Amino acid sequence: MFVLALLYIALGFGALSVLALMILRIGALLGHCPHSRDTARAAAITIATGFAAIGAGGVILIGATLLLLPDAPLAGFLGALGFAALCLGLGFTQAIGTLRAVMQDAKAPAAAAA
Repeated sequence: MFVLALLYIALGFGALSVLALMILRIGALLGHCPHSRDTARAAAITIATGFAAIGAGGVILIGATLLLLPDAPLAGFLGALGFAALCLGLGFTQAIGTLRAVMQDAKAPAAAAA
C-alpha cells in the first residue's frame, strides 16, 4: 500500500506540474504579440499558480481515498489516479478557457485603438 501511495503522489503531482508548465508555455507563446504581451504573461502566471494550488489540493484529497479500499489497494490506486487525471484535465481546460477569455478582452481595446 505504501508503494502505491508513493506512486500515486509521484504521478499525480507529476501530471499537475506538467499541466501547469503547459499553461505557462502557452502564455509565453501568446506573449509574442506586441499588443498583449504583458497581459498574456501576467494572466498565464496568475492562472498557472491558481491551477497548481487548486490542483495540489485536489490531488491530496483524492489521494486520501486510497485508505478507503484497504482490501483492494490496486483498484483504489487506479480509481484515485484516474479520477485525479480527470479532474486535472477539466481544470486545465477551464484554465485555458480563462486565459483565452483574458486574451479576447485584451484584444478588444487594442482593436478599438487601431
